[in-house]
Amino acid sequence: MNKVLFTLSFLLASVFSFNVIAQEVGATPKNGPVIEIDKEVHDYGTIEKGADPYCYFTITNTGNQPLVISNCKGSCGCTTPECPKEPIAPSTSAKLKVKYDTQRVGPINKQVTITSNAVNSNNFTNGQGKTIIKIKGNIKPPASGSSTTN
Repeated sequence: MNKVLFTLSFLLASVFSFNVIAQEVGATPKNGPVIEIDKEVHDYGTIEKGADPYCYFTITNTGNQPLVISNCKGSCGCTTPECPKEPIAPSTSAKLKVKYDTQRVGPINKQVTITSNAVNSNNFTNGQGKTIIKIKGNIKPPASGSSTTN
């Protein structure tokens, strides 16, 4: 009889524990706007001086309220982001355009800080949080013997 009670108690505790874990791990959406970005880092690779300076990040709002991006700031004057101006509705996406000054020869290792109302942002206080994305790469001088015309 003790073995039967022990087995039933164990099964009941297991089912209860599994139910609690499933609720915690479940895909319950966060209440509010949630920012998801298609990549954390854009790698320009090795490019020549003066190459295409633009890269793009796709921002998706996976939350249940509009995502408002209030500011985008590059880590220096050579990195210029263009944030979406309009709120991003739930389940929709927008492009963030970043321009890096490809006239500068050498390694690229810069950040763009996105300030928004996303509830999953870092340092979320007073309805605003920050999300950081990065760009990297290397700009080499033009090949010798090539001419550039202004």
